[in-house]
Amino acid sequence: MSDYRLAYQSRQVSLIGRREVLSGKAKFGIFGDGKELPQIALSKVFQPGDFRAGYYRDQTLMFALKIINEQQFFAQLYAHADLEAEPSAGGRSMTAHFATRMLDAAGNWLPQVDRYNIAADLSPTGSQMPKLVGLAYASRLYRELDTLSGLVNFSKNGSEIAFGTIGNASCAEGVFWEAINAIGVLKCPAVISIWDDGYGISVTNEHQVTKGNISKLLKGFEREPGSDQGFDIYKVRAWDYLALIETYKMAADAARDQHVPAIIHVIETTQPQGHSTSGSHERYKSDERLRWEKEFDCLIRMRNWILEQSLATKQELEDIERQVKEYVEMCRIQAWDAYTGPIRQEIDQIASLLQQSCGSSTKAAELGRIRQNLLRSPVVLRRNIMVAIHEALVVLHDEANPCRDELIQWKNKINSEGYERYNTYVHSQSPQKTSNIKSVKPIFNDDSPLVAGYEILNKAFDAILAREPSFIAFGQDLGRLGDVNQGFAGLQIKYGESRVADVGIRESTIIGQAIGLALRGLRPLAEIQYLDYLPYALQILSDDLATLHWRTKGGQKAPVIIRTRGHRLEGIWHSGSTMAGFIHLLRGIHVLVPRNMTQAAGFYNTLLKSDEPGLVVEVLNGYRLKERLPENIGEVTVPVGVPEILREGDDVTLVTYG
Repeated sequence: MSDYRLAYQSRQVSLIGRREVLSGKAKFGIFGDGKELPQIALSKVFQPGDFRAGYYRDQTLMFALKIINEQQFFAQLYAHADLEAEPSAGGRSMTAHFATRMLDAAGNWLPQVDRYNIAADLSPTGSQMPKLVGLAYASRLYRELDTLSGLVNFSKNGSEIAFGTIGNASCAEGVFWEAINAIGVLKCPAVISIWDDGYGISVTNEHQVTKGNISKLLKGFEREPGSDQGFDIYKVRAWDYLALIETYKMAADAARDQHVPAIIHVIETTQPQGHSTSGSHERYKSDERLRWEKEFDCLIRMRNWILEQSLATKQELEDIERQVKEYVEMCRIQAWDAYTGPIRQEIDQIASLLQQSCGSSTKAAELGRIRQNLLRSPVVLRRNIMVAIHEALVVLHDEANPCRDELIQWKNKINSEGYERYNTYVHSQSPQKTSNIKSVKPIFNDDSPLVAGYEILNKAFDAILAREPSFIAFGQDLGRLGDVNQGFAGLQIKYGESRVADVGIRESTIIGQAIGLALRGLRPLAEIQYLDYLPYALQILSDDLATLHWRTKGGQKAPVIIRTRGHRLEGIWHSGSTMAGFIHLLRGIHVLVPRNMTQAAGFYNTLLKSDEPGLVVEVLNGYRLKERLPENIGEVTVPVGVPEILREGDDVTLVTYG
């Protein structure tokens, strides 16, 4: 009965949430109605230490795991920019974008093994899949590498599962197939749920995937009996409660104990309210389909099953439903009052100040009009306060009105508070931020040898691998070959295939693998072989990694290092360098172009001491150029964002990079 109550409660949140958007109290809503029973089944195998990389249909799972409550869900719907009210993102993400707090107030990692971990959701469809690779692969590394045994707050011998959730239409995305392939190759414990309601907004499965059936396409990934290659693949109906419980238990047991990944294709799922508040599904679904969805709605099927099994009477269920409706409406009211209360107080204070200003102004009529417009605004927004203050200051610009200075103080106060609400945590604010890393100059002596640039890097990476047990490097040709320019030559033999690893050509999931590993306490270096290939991963870099710390308001971090190399850092056209695009699209990631390989080593050491992500673009010309090898190459650090003065003069300032 508690499961039915939970499912019905989640459905009411969806219904009332849609009403709030359509009535103008919220801007946009997207909900998880129709997926309640599968998510309850998933919650029963989700254990402390496990991770989820999912999307905006998973509210029932969040309620079941007590990640958030109903009032916090509505707070996110209203974009309440207060972490106490909305702990997932502090109002910085759309509704149903979930995340747990993985960092304390100082930016230090909280223990992961004793809590449920939700990697921060992002909006672009399918983008949750690349980091699922790393979240799952971390369990394998924690199980296989003795050097990681001391990181007891991040893993219990690799027994953690990474759960992924995705809609059927997003399975047509390239990142989905890239992630499935990578997880299969890496043999790591991921359990992926596909919520299949037959549509992607208005587009049916026949237009989404070959044969119109995603599990048929996935057959080639299925594990053969006795093999350790591939996935266990299940198909189960979204309304079959007992089958769902059994399926999730089988999949989770194999993943947790044997690290066998699984795909659970949840079919006959419904979406009672359509895709989102932006449209109506009655526009594209046939009458026959709409009738079927009502009959096979998982809540209706579960309700009928409860009555058939005599687990409750009709009156008992009606009592539960009435209580739930009252409770959810109460949560909605509390969330709305908590969101609007402080703004209303500010409106009243500004209105009072404007009233005072009228008494000593020759422009009382204009000020009175501004005050009335503020008080009569149908929408409660701080923007309206700022508009009123601005208009009043324009009116009072040539008067020595005693209220003028107070209005200016209010304007500055709201601006300052607004910065904290909306602009903080683009970069780290912790003691480990890059700007706090002190410079360590290279030390040379009379015997310092003159070597090729790649040898400088090789010595630096050797030193890093020796001192940093959590440092994991991977990329195409990085392992056996030692990378195309030999920076890692011989290091796989020395440190093992798990710490210096080859991967396939899959740039999006190379970055996703790094994000997932970093979220689980490791320090990954992900190599993209050439700068020209970085755009393959640009969406994940931009929408996930670069914004992660900001969109969780300091709740999560992924200190990933991306290593790549470029030619002359020029584009095919006159000034078409791709660097301009990277700098602007990757705000939140430090973009570093060292002028030589000693400086490159210094950047890597700086990033490893910090808790921020960075992209290091080595210049191809530098690998064969000769440099003197510092005796402290493993300790050299280069400050980020600080120009290096190579020669002082009096007449000309010349600024270069790379």
